[in-house]
Amino acid sequence: MSEIEELLPHREPFLFVDRIEKYDDDEVIGYRRFTEKDFFFKGHFPDYPVVPGVILIETMAQCGGAGIRLSGRVDKDVLFFLASVDKVKFRRQVRPGDEVKMVIKNLRVSPKTLKQSGKAFVGDQMAAQAEWFCLFGSP
Repeated sequence: MSEIEELLPHREPFLFVDRIEKYDDDEVIGYRRFTEKDFFFKGHFPDYPVVPGVILIETMAQCGGAGIRLSGRVDKDVLFFLASVDKVKFRRQVRPGDEVKMVIKNLRVSPKTLKQSGKAFVGDQMAAQAEWFCLFGSP
């Protein structure tokens, strides 16, 4: 089992974090390389594959969740449930072969909730940005 699988309950084909480079109380930095093998490219779009925007948001949220768990600020058994997404902007397409760097800011962490913001980059170009709010629950 990979380190990321120990941090997140997600599994293939819905696990979108390859590695975490940095985590602390304020910020998480992680990466995901999208490949032509990703399930959604088969239908989005067959002749011009593009990562769906909702997948980019999910990727950032997973990265933020993995980082906050690494920081030890939440219990290992807590599940994160995405409750709202705000201030979403898509700036650049993400295509097969692109590695996305996610820079996540912890805006508020409490015993039952998490609010984060994130930016996703391909190289030095911003691909997406958003804020999200999660509720904590147990299985």
